[in-house]
Amino acid sequence: MKKITIFFYFVALCLGSNAYAQDSKFFEGKWDMVVEKDGKQLPSWLEIKHSGSKTLVGRFVSWSGSARPISEVKAKDGKFSFTIPPQWAPDLGDLTIKGAKDGEGLKGTLAFAHGETYDWTAVRAPKLTYVENPKWGQPIELFNGKDLSGWKALGKNQWVVEDGILKSPKSGANLVTEEKFQDFKLHVEFKVPPGSNSGVYLRGRYEVQITDDHGSEPSNVLFGGIYGFLTPNEMAANPASEWQTYDITLIGRRVTVVANGKTIISGQNIPGITGGALDSKEGEPGPFYIQGDHGPIMFRKFTVTPRID
Repeated sequence: MKKITIFFYFVALCLGSNAYAQDSKFFEGKWDMVVEKDGKQLPSWLEIKHSGSKTLVGRFVSWSGSARPISEVKAKDGKFSFTIPPQWAPDLGDLTIKGAKDGEGLKGTLAFAHGETYDWTAVRAPKLTYVENPKWGQPIELFNGKDLSGWKALGKNQWVVEDGILKSPKSGANLVTEEKFQDFKLHVEFKVPPGSNSGVYLRGRYEVQITDDHGSEPSNVLFGGIYGFLTPNEMAANPASEWQTYDITLIGRRVTVVANGKTIISGQNIPGITGGALDSKEGEPGPFYIQGDHGPIMFRKFTVTPRID
């Protein structure tokens, strides 16, 4: 009798382990999420992966803020859940996300300890192809030095053009191009006042930080970083109020950032969307947008050269 009991216990254990493995295998990967909040569709991003033989861990990007580590994702009976502490909204308490398989995607809920609960859905993030030896088209001047032609403000506009300079004199609306791009080379010239904070979003989804960080240690949330994901190999920021340059190449997910003539990120893959993205549709072309809601910023050049093959 004892041997039979041990046998069935072993079978149950194996079946349970197999179910866990199947759940884990499906949940693993990178997911482009959409959160339904107050009538709006807010982009987010989730990564789930193994750490060791059993434990699932990951990263989560909300519609604002940077990528946040997940110490453990608990998976059982075709469902998963995790809880992470507050980032920029401490009054709302911990954030708990629950999810389950929904066809080839995921669906679930997102709940704040001291706030509301929202529904979300997710699809697998696409593989974006890298092209060797790309062919480039003609440079396009997205800023004409005269007015806001080709751009639109997301909200009440505070952007002005004075003496050939595009300026946001105070915090206000973000500024988005009307034209969309897939792969490109981008050249921008900008000036960030002391203590200010801005950024350029590639395809409207991946922020390259523009901040007053001369003399700081490099970080993925400071000057030249792909916000919350990729850290520059050195801090190349000039002193505040000096003109500075970025030369950025994005093909598929692979990005190179040259800041003030120094290559600070070389051919690294951007894992997913960053906080503040316009959407999570990573497989589609997208606009450029300039962050104008974190302080004053100025641009005098915004030139894009699209890939044509």
